[in-house]
Amino acid sequence: QVQLVESGGGLVQAGGSLTLSCAASGWIFRIDAMRWYRQAPGKQRELVAGITSSGTTNYVDSVIGRFTISRDNAKNTVYLQMISLKPEDAAVYYCNAEIQITRFDISQDYWGQGTQVTVSS
Repeated sequence: QVQLVESGGGLVQAGGSLTLSCAASGWIFRIDAMRWYRQAPGKQRELVAGITSSGTTNYVDSVIGRFTISRDNAKNTVYLQMISLKPEDAAVYYCNAEIQITRFDISQDYWGQGTQVTVSS
């Protein structure tokens, strides 16, 4: 059973910083892309940042220059460093990963349970 466990959320003042972590555990052969999504109340879930297994990254325009996604393949962990946080960044942040359980399987999407980020103005 594969699990993604996020940590690092919390309450921060506008302009502050947080770093989210998401660790994958269980029977894992390979992890392809890893991503962070967020969902604010009353809004659709949106892709915030993604990183391929080789380290290529992409970001939603609103976080460019403020958020940095990275991964540690040896630890099956993805990070999201967030600086200069704004009230509009407040949301539940979800980790997503494309995971191949064995070399005979195709990659499947797995999700974490979410971690709350609250930004006070």
